[in-house]
Amino acid sequence: MRALVTGAAGFLGRVLVRRLAARGLPVRALVRGEAPGLPAGVEVVRGDVTDPAALARAVPGCDLVFHLAGARRGATRDGYLRTNAEGTRLLLEACAAAGAGSARFVLAGSLAASGPSREPRREEDPFQPVEWYGESKAEAERITLSFRDRLPVTVARPPRIVGPGDRENLLFFRLVHRGVLLRFLGPERPISWIDVEDCAEGFLALADRPEAVGEPFFLASAERTTTTGLQRVIAGALGATPRELPIPPAALRAAAALADGLTRLTGRKLPLSRKLARQVLAPGWCCDPAKARERLGFVAATPLRDSVERSARWYLEQGLL
Repeated sequence: MRALVTGAAGFLGRVLVRRLAARGLPVRALVRGEAPGLPAGVEVVRGDVTDPAALARAVPGCDLVFHLAGARRGATRDGYLRTNAEGTRLLLEACAAAGAGSARFVLAGSLAASGPSREPRREEDPFQPVEWYGESKAEAERITLSFRDRLPVTVARPPRIVGPGDRENLLFFRLVHRGVLLRFLGPERPISWIDVEDCAEGFLALADRPEAVGEPFFLASAERTTTTGLQRVIAGALGATPRELPIPPAALRAAAALADGLTRLTGRKLPLSRKLARQVLAPGWCCDPAKARERLGFVAATPLRDSVERSARWYLEQGLL
C-alpha cells in the first residue's frame, strides 16, 4: 500500500507524512518546490495540483490519496477556485484515469466552507462561506463528493490547527511575547481548534474506517477557546505578563484597511489584513466533533495548553519570537 500526500511540505502535510512513514507505508509527496525535513525514503514528485501532467506522475500505484494542497491566500476569487476547486477536480480525475477506483481519497476541507457561527456547525448544515477561500473549499468538497460513485472519497473539515510549525497564529505569539494582549471588544467569539498531531490522526481514521466513505467530518477538539483566551494560554506558555489592549471593532477594521493599502503599495505582506480582521470579528468559528467521535471513534484529546506550549517552544527554537 502506497500513500500520496499533496501539500506534503505544509504544516499539516509534514506531520501526516511522518505518521504514514511511521506506519511503514511507502509515501509519495507532491510538492511545488523544495521540501526539506521530510522523512528519509519519501518519494518526491515535483509539480502543482493544477498541472495534469504532474498528477499523472504522482497518482499511479497509490492506494491512499490525501489531498492537502491548496491556496490559503490569493488576490482573486478565480485564483482560489483554480487551485482549491479545479485542482481537486483534476486530482480526482487523475485517480479515476489511473484505475485507482479502490484508492481512498481524503480531502482536506475546512470549517471556512461552513462559515462563521457562534453555535457549533454540524456536517449537515448548509455551506455559508463569507470569503473566497471558504467558497473555494466548499466547491472542492462538492466536487469530491460528486465522485463518490467512482471513488471511495471522504472529507475532513478541520477548524484552526495549532502546534509546532503553525504560522497562522504566529502574530498572536509575537504580540504576547512583546507584552501586548489584544482584547477585541464586543461579545465573546468562540473558536473551535485542533492540535496538528490530532488532526493528522483524524485524517488516518478517515483513510482507515469504512464508515468514513462518502461523508464529511469535522475534526476538532471538544475544548473551545476565544481569541483572547488563546492569547492568555500563550502568555502562560511563554511566562509572559502582557498588558491587555482593548481594540474596538471599528479601529481594527480601519487598521486592517490601512495594512492592505500598504501591502499593495510596497509589496510587503503585513500580518494584519482585512481578511484577518473579518475572521477575528466574526461571531465565532465553531463546529461539533460528535459525528467523528460517534462514527469513527475519533477524539482530539490534546489540551490547548499542551498544544500552545509545544508551539511556543518551536517558535523560540526557530528564532521566530
